[in-house]
Amino acid sequence: MLRGLATLTFYADDLEAARAWYTEFLGIEPYYAVAGGYYEWRIGDYQAEFGIVNRAYEPAGAADGPGGAIANWAVTDLEATVDRLLELGATLYDPITPRGEGFVTASVVDPFGNVLGVMSNPHYAEILAKTGPA
Repeated sequence: MLRGLATLTFYADDLEAARAWYTEFLGIEPYYAVAGGYYEWRIGDYQAEFGIVNRAYEPAGAADGPGGAIANWAVTDLEATVDRLLELGATLYDPITPRGEGFVTASVVDPFGNVLGVMSNPHYAEILAKTGPA
């Protein structure tokens, strides 16, 4: 049974550039590092793990370019977050789109070819109100 997101992993050819880019966007340094191979941040209300891995370690047969599933991060201000990502050099993948009942999504492609989804999500807000951040 799925119990919660443990680590979301993105890949980058230039690991150091990806570390710098995500450090700038997230506003914090990675808390964990493996020289030349991996950086990891704990972010958000529940301290979800987000990792960047050297693309040399990407699984065989991985897609070349954006595609597949999109993990959406809950954000407080969707428009400001998308604007910030674009200012930092991401490109729009899917524009801000209302999905009904308070759900609004958008996604960008980071400078390293990964799709980063962000959203306004009333279910997330409801659970956060009940449980509080970690």
